[in-house]
Amino acid sequence: MRSALAFLMALLVAVPCAAQGRDPVLVPDVSEHRIVLRQGFTGADLLLFGALLDPAGGRARGDYDIVVVLKGPAQPIRLREKERWFGIWINADSTAYRSVPSFYALASSRPVADIVDERTAAIYELGLPWLQLSPTGSIEPEEQARFSAGLVDLRERQGLYAQYEGGVEVSEGVLYRARLPIPSNVIPGRYVAETFAIIDGRVVTSATSEVEVVKEGVSGRIATEAEDASFFYGLFAIGLSLFMGWAASRLFTLV
Repeated sequence: MRSALAFLMALLVAVPCAAQGRDPVLVPDVSEHRIVLRQGFTGADLLLFGALLDPAGGRARGDYDIVVVLKGPAQPIRLREKERWFGIWINADSTAYRSVPSFYALASSRPVADIVDERTAAIYELGLPWLQLSPTGSIEPEEQARFSAGLVDLRERQGLYAQYEGGVEVSEGVLYRARLPIPSNVIPGRYVAETFAIIDGRVVTSATSEVEVVKEGVSGRIATEAEDASFFYGLFAIGLSLFMGWAASRLFTLV
């Protein structure tokens, strides 16, 4: 209810402010601005919705397509390939990426290839094939393409990357909505939902909303301590491991 009221107030403010412009006004919102990860969290559905109006406050002229993209916090990762050697899987080549979205989900009113050309898709990262994944150091283009494809495939199988073409519903050319699943294995942080209004292959306007994913409970406190006092947390983890090993050995000795 509060989200809907906030959306209506934003709509009333945004339309008069843009009345002098020629491009349509895009007013987005999300059903939840805060998602809490607790023990037993099994995932959630995030509703992204909004309105597309002309500067005068009426229905925007033209048949617009809507694309929404939700991205999670970027993180550095190292990707390793596995190679079978005499029946044993071992680590082979690897490459590091300095900034990879921890989560990426896209929904569009039509297939992206029918909405924009490849150049526009690459500029705005509209779709999994157009994610800008930047490896560190020098790497051959063919090798980079292989690792990037493997990374996207891995994240898709983990449920962290997804693309829902036709997942945006547009009503009367004004209101739109899309529902994106949030899996249970997302990481805490700031998630950015960006909405694009597109006509004739051109992005005419865009707007963003934010979603904060936080971890609460015992696991949340442990994660906070591990981040804020990593050195002492590491010492505690090592000490606990040594103690558990000693206690197990003593137990088996007594038995």
